[in-house]
Amino acid sequence: MLDTLNSLIIARLGPAGPLMVVAGLAFVLILASIPLMLRSRPDPMDKLRETSRQSMEKETRAVLRDTRRNEKLNKYAQYLEPTTEEELSAVRRKLMQAGYRSRDAVRLYYLAQMVLGLGLLALGSVYYLLVLDTPDAPLHTKMLWMITPGAFGYYAPKYWVTRRVEERRQQIEEGFPDALDMMLVCVEAGQSLDQSINRVSRELRASYAALADEFEIVCHELKAGKEKSAVLADMGDRCGVNDVSSFVVVLNQAANFGTSIADALRVYAAEMRDKRVMRAEEKANKLPTKMTLTTMMLTVPPLMIILVGPSLVGIGKLATFAN
Repeated sequence: MLDTLNSLIIARLGPAGPLMVVAGLAFVLILASIPLMLRSRPDPMDKLRETSRQSMEKETRAVLRDTRRNEKLNKYAQYLEPTTEEELSAVRRKLMQAGYRSRDAVRLYYLAQMVLGLGLLALGSVYYLLVLDTPDAPLHTKMLWMITPGAFGYYAPKYWVTRRVEERRQQIEEGFPDALDMMLVCVEAGQSLDQSINRVSRELRASYAALADEFEIVCHELKAGKEKSAVLADMGDRCGVNDVSSFVVVLNQAANFGTSIADALRVYAAEMRDKRVMRAEEKANKLPTKMTLTTMMLTVPPLMIILVGPSLVGIGKLATFAN
């Protein structure tokens, strides 16, 4: 019977008839299953999971969109803040390391990206359409003049913040050994760690303003009653410098094991002085290599001209006489 049916299908539809019949039956079965899938009731557990997920997203967005901040920026909060808490924390940490600690720092950062990006994109488009536009201009030229200013405006705040972070880190690294020496003197003179940090923040203001700001924040948080270990950990996170993070670990270990803070500061201050000397020696050792490259670039071309130039002139004269 199956052979007869197969022969009949091949006689009517050709050699590919059986495949066409199988494909048609599969299509019919799919169409028949769609109403059954639509009529099926949703799983109560899936519905509960979806409800809980939506409530968690609303709570997270409520935390991210803090309405106690600038009312003008709250209207555009969904465009001026990240959608996830991890991204928001990363951006806030980077802005704090750059020295921007206001409540609206994240929103102003994204606002600057949006305004500069769209503004320079519009200016580039207008300038090209009014000044440089020609009928035979290639497409890549149009895209270059229109998109490049917008991309520059969008990435300019990010570049600025990155430069600020590097500058503050360098300033903190340079001033931290001096701060440790001053702190050690204050502790050995009988002052507590809180008093020594307050005194160091005042003394370093003229030389290393970034490090003085960090110490001043530590003083205010300690006066507010925050736990000392948490305050020091927050300082290490704000600075983003390995030396400060190691200093925080040393102080926390000294407090946990009951050892003398003065001894811990004395050992760590000596290590920081040695580390600063090693940095200076590293820069001094790099200087001959840099001077060698500069010297070769500035002296070899004139020297070659002086040595080879007369020979080339003589060869040219001989060729002229030979002709």
